Amino acid sequence: MLSRIGRRPIPIPDGVKVTLTEKEIVVEGPKGRLTKPLHPLVEVVIEDGQVKVSPRQIRKRLRRKAGAFQGLYRALINNMITGVSKGFQRKLDIVGLGYRAELKGQTLVLNVGYSHPVEFSLPEGVSAKVEKGTGEAQAHIVLEGIDKELVGLTAAKIRAIRPPEPYKGKGIRYSDEVILRKAGKAGK
Repeated sequence: MLSRIGRRPIPIPDGVKVTLTEKEIVVEGPKGRLTKPLHPLVEVVIEDGQVKVSPRQIRKRLRRKAGAFQGLYRALINNMITGVSKGFQRKLDIVGLGYRAELKGQTLVLNVGYSHPVEFSLPEGVSAKVEKGTGEAQAHIVLEGIDKELVGLTAAKIRAIRPPEPYKGKGIRYSDEVILRKAGKAGK
């Protein structure tokens, strides 16, 4: 069984160089360089300015798994090419009275209702900007990087410091996240 997404070839944009070795794929572009080890069930070929991913010809019981890995690796390679050419961005909103964020070098200092400020060290490859908030948000944190997985993981770790609560919506949330509010206690 073939993956529908995995069958699509990935075009290589100008300024991006894709190199294939026996065990890994290396993608270099204007924003940086990414490498990913290849799975033995997947075969990657570069031809006509495109990257094509196909499952290896293997025994019947591994065929379905190889099709799944084909789709996965096609998506991962596409994310690598997009990352080194355009980069990825994730926005977080800080909502709550007195909640603040401040950037000191590669450390994000968050004042989000605890008795002490929380310091979060940004991993290598992820940069952050703190902007003044609009609407109900006190501040916006913009995370940028070339590795989609690392940017998303960093955003999830920051959100986990103070997840949004369902009554007033206070906490750290993704900019596009919708918090379903619950009704509080019934009045007298």
